[in-house]
Amino acid sequence: MVNLDDPQVYRNTDPGGMLAQLHGFTGQCRSAWQKARDFKLPRDYRSIDKIVIMGMGGSAIGGDLAAELAGPESPIPILVLRDYELPAHADRHTLVIGSSYSGNTEETLAVFEGAHERGCLLVALATGGRLAGLAKAWNVPLVSFQYRSQPRAATGYMLVSLLGILRALEIIGDLTSALDEATALMAGRLRELEPSSPQAHNPAKQLALDLYGRVPVVVGAGPLAPVARRWKSQINENSKGWSYFEAMPEIDHNAASGIHFPPGLAEQMCMIFLAGATTHPRNRLRFELTQQLFEGQSIRCRRIETPGQTTLAQILTAIQLGDYVSVYLAALYDTDPTAIEDIAGLKRRMSGG
Repeated sequence: MVNLDDPQVYRNTDPGGMLAQLHGFTGQCRSAWQKARDFKLPRDYRSIDKIVIMGMGGSAIGGDLAAELAGPESPIPILVLRDYELPAHADRHTLVIGSSYSGNTEETLAVFEGAHERGCLLVALATGGRLAGLAKAWNVPLVSFQYRSQPRAATGYMLVSLLGILRALEIIGDLTSALDEATALMAGRLRELEPSSPQAHNPAKQLALDLYGRVPVVVGAGPLAPVARRWKSQINENSKGWSYFEAMPEIDHNAASGIHFPPGLAEQMCMIFLAGATTHPRNRLRFELTQQLFEGQSIRCRRIETPGQTTLAQILTAIQLGDYVSVYLAALYDTDPTAIEDIAGLKRRMSGG
């Protein structure tokens, strides 16, 4: 077994510096909010009656999280789209936000161009690329930032920038105090999550060891459901391992019955339940009963209580923990968390390369 307390392990397995990117997550959020809270939109954007956030992969998860955070306040629906075509209801009263870290994601570009043809209002979020070029050519608002990383390592910028757009629309209020709580908690937790923190006191290393050799299934309730999806995708891309996510209470209406076959699979699974201070009491009861059900079938279960009183703090601290878990799991599998050769190869084949 790899010794996660040995610094040489990360020099060997992390040549792209993913751990350094994780260290900067708190600063990302602070920097993005300083810029996002001053973002302005033309007055005619207040006439919208729905929002579509278009993105893929690491550029889409920010949309999921923003939609969850805005849900309790938003008077209009917010849809996150991961596909090539707009829904039929998108019209001139729809705001389409094209979210692409690179600015060159083909699905996002297809939807953005289709939205322009249909007369939708537009906002682009990108570091550059064709998406930024289209925004400038069409004279539509562009939110841009410069941060060199894999898209999944820029989630702080992508999420907080989207929150700035929603604030400019007056969909949500000022998040400064919530972000202050979140960043303070994350800064404090760095000491126990980083590689220099020994395994005996490092919850991310401990959880990575629990997941080693198993298929993780991450379950979140309410605003932590998209965080469960984030954990799943980080384990896929960083750890190069199978992983799945579920939402509570939906899991209790289908997946809870699918734990018997094929024989022997249960012992290869690990359930991770994400909860926080704002988790609905009935979902808390469901977590307890579902864990008992799964453990009765020899399925390993772990419960994570994410800190913070505000929803934003719970989301960001849970993302921070999951990101570290995925990189430590990559180290256990002796794989580079930054490289994504399989995805890059698919993109080349899609482009005819």
